[in-house]
Amino acid sequence: MKRKPSVAGYFYPFDSDALRDLIEGTLDPHVDKKKAVGVISPHAGYVYSGKVAGSVFSSVVLPDNVIIIGPNHQEVSSSISIMREGIWETPLGDVAVNAKLADLIMAQSDAVKDNAKSHSQEHSLEVQVPFIQYLNEHISLVPISIAHFARYSDLVELGKTIAEAIRRYGQEVLIVASTDMSHYVSQEVAKEKDFMAIEKILDLDARGLYEIVEKENISMCGFQPTAATIIAAKELNAKKAELIRYQTSGDVSGDYMRVVGYAGIRII
Repeated sequence: MKRKPSVAGYFYPFDSDALRDLIEGTLDPHVDKKKAVGVISPHAGYVYSGKVAGSVFSSVVLPDNVIIIGPNHQEVSSSISIMREGIWETPLGDVAVNAKLADLIMAQSDAVKDNAKSHSQEHSLEVQVPFIQYLNEHISLVPISIAHFARYSDLVELGKTIAEAIRRYGQEVLIVASTDMSHYVSQEVAKEKDFMAIEKILDLDARGLYEIVEKENISMCGFQPTAATIIAAKELNAKKAELIRYQTSGDVSGDYMRVVGYAGIRII
């Protein structure tokens, strides 16, 4: 099965040369690259969040194997959906789904359902792929989406499942959690609430993140993928998280009354 791009020409350029030029302009060639267990990266249109995504991907050594976990903005039946085989097409070319790694994940948990259809229109994973392709043309990926109704217990199971699958796979794997931060609030409110969540991420506190988002009504769409990533990272002996870049859509548009926040964080 080939998964066609659904937001090319909208969230990012459909033309491959224009896309390469745009990604190149977001990268930080001077950043100190580190081997990472995971990253947190935004998934808005590149004109708004591209600098944050480019900065965080610039800060890590990209292995050949990537698991991308994102929120599913569509109505789906399963709380955790994986695409276990096939191809993802982008304007930069095709990326194979790592079926071996996907099967190892599915073998550890009945909660992870093979549901390629749930990925067909979801942008939160798609927008990560060109950045990763650009920096490593040899990548394969495992796409996982999480529905809004997933419980914290589901995230614990997924995080531990991913960690065990990576151990059994025996090769280096980067976990990418796809999320934007606060949505359509003032710049002041976005920064206040976003840094409540960011503080929990930097503490590698998955439960704390889950609880603060619910308590403070933070409109962080990918807090569940982020929590699962933190759980997996700690199982894989991650020691700390570092904020690489934070900004909002207002920093690009000049409209600070209704912004969306973006954070790029690496977990090492």
